[in-house]
Amino acid sequence: MLNQLTVTNYAIAERVELQFRKGMTALTGETGAGKSIVLDALGLAMGDRADAGAVRHGAKRADITASFDISAIPEARQWLDSHQLDDQGDKNDCILRRTISKDGRSKAFINGQPCPLSQLKELGGLLMDIHSQHQHQSLLRKETHRKLLDEFGGLQPLADSTRAAWKSWNSSRQRLEQRRHNADEAEARLQLLRYQVEELDRLALNEGEQEALEQEQAQLSQADAVLHCSHQAALLCTEDDTSAAALVRQALQQLEQLPVEIPALADTLQMLTEAQIQISEAGDNLRRFVDDYEADPVRLAEVEDRLSAIYQMARKHRISPEELPELHRRLSQELAELDGGEGSLEQLDAELAERLSQYQTLAGELSEKRALAALELDQRVGRELAQLSMPNMQFVTHLGQNREGEPAPHGLEDIEFLVSANPGQPARPLAKVASGGELSRISLAIQVVVAQTSTTPTLVFDEVDVGIGGGTAEVVGRLLRSLGENGQVLCVTHLPQVAAQCHQHLFVSKFTEKDATYSRIEILDNQGRISEVARMLGGVDMTEHTLAHAREMFVKGQATHH
Repeated sequence: MLNQLTVTNYAIAERVELQFRKGMTALTGETGAGKSIVLDALGLAMGDRADAGAVRHGAKRADITASFDISAIPEARQWLDSHQLDDQGDKNDCILRRTISKDGRSKAFINGQPCPLSQLKELGGLLMDIHSQHQHQSLLRKETHRKLLDEFGGLQPLADSTRAAWKSWNSSRQRLEQRRHNADEAEARLQLLRYQVEELDRLALNEGEQEALEQEQAQLSQADAVLHCSHQAALLCTEDDTSAAALVRQALQQLEQLPVEIPALADTLQMLTEAQIQISEAGDNLRRFVDDYEADPVRLAEVEDRLSAIYQMARKHRISPEELPELHRRLSQELAELDGGEGSLEQLDAELAERLSQYQTLAGELSEKRALAALELDQRVGRELAQLSMPNMQFVTHLGQNREGEPAPHGLEDIEFLVSANPGQPARPLAKVASGGELSRISLAIQVVVAQTSTTPTLVFDEVDVGIGGGTAEVVGRLLRSLGENGQVLCVTHLPQVAAQCHQHLFVSKFTEKDATYSRIEILDNQGRISEVARMLGGVDMTEHTLAHAREMFVKGQATHH
């Protein structure tokens, strides 16, 4: 629901701040006073195109802010959450803002955060619907027809389920088409994968095996050098008179022959004794190693053959040997998917058929319920049109089959509102039959019928009373007020019969000061409303008779709905 509208330096309005409440609000005033300022400003706050001419003369920019209460609009709250624009302190508040500079550039904001104009328009469509003879004629769009019918029949959850089923079906269809389109390439890929995986299966390379083989090959290929060096080391340790063990023994003998005991050399004697023991043990270990060590040319050949196979396979795939196990896993997985797995033609065919069946079940149920809802909608809109002095206007909700019977996200049928202006004439689309004034009244009739289920809480009607008068005008007023009982209605009107029945009355006037023209909008109290209705009845000169008539209309208009 629209709570507040603030307009600064727009057109001839220097600053206007309006508070709105639930119910029906009428905007009246003399021609040229600026009634369009409110509706045009709301349109800009909802993403309409702007131009530099919108900025008040002498000002740098125009600034328009519309504040909404979205506590009863879950779609808007979800939209804000999905776009991460719900950082307000109160989650039930939503503020749309638009600034327009004098060079024609504009900026858009949602809850204080800059946003593209497209987002402002998208969110605005969830908050308010403006019905005029020129702009926001949503009733001419088939998407609106489908939305209104589904809301009227309470079919939105089923329609959402149908759309989700269509998305699943379409995703499977695209995958299958792509798979068939690439069938020859896929078969060639399948054959290559089979050959490559079979080769890698035969190689059967384990993690870390190549590194272990390289270490073993290094040892086996240098067996003679290992034996020679180990044998020489054993000789140097213990085997002859010049060995390390013999030299250490001689050093000990020299120290043991000292004529007196020297305490400072006690540690040195200990170290030489330990060195003699360790050298002897090292020599024993080397002799055992040389005795047990055998060169194995057969094993060396096996290791070198295995490594050669590994290196050759790595070169073939242009990767390092260490990457072969991971390549084996990856190719095996791809082969499994293509060869009878979830990417196979057979499985994709079965999946597509299953998802099509799910879609057709939901869409068929939706079609049956839409047909019933359409009959009820046509009858109820027809009754409202008769009240609006359009008794010959036939309203038809046409459910036509989709082109070529293809599944569509919105269901099995195209939905379009048609009208026949005179008996015997075929029903045709609204845009080709209805005039601007008729379109406004048809829109009003439909909105009255679907108001109980509509998800758009604020409805704006610009001059829905064009071309009507008398008793019909009073009916229009009653219908607008009844719409306001269930939500919020703003209407620009020239008819006193309509204005007398509103819950809130805004009077628009203009005045000149210091060669500048200003627009003023004020909320009228009961006495002010009676005076304005009298002005609408009798023009500039108001008589007692006119005032009495206005008072009677006002009292009647307010009493009728209590």
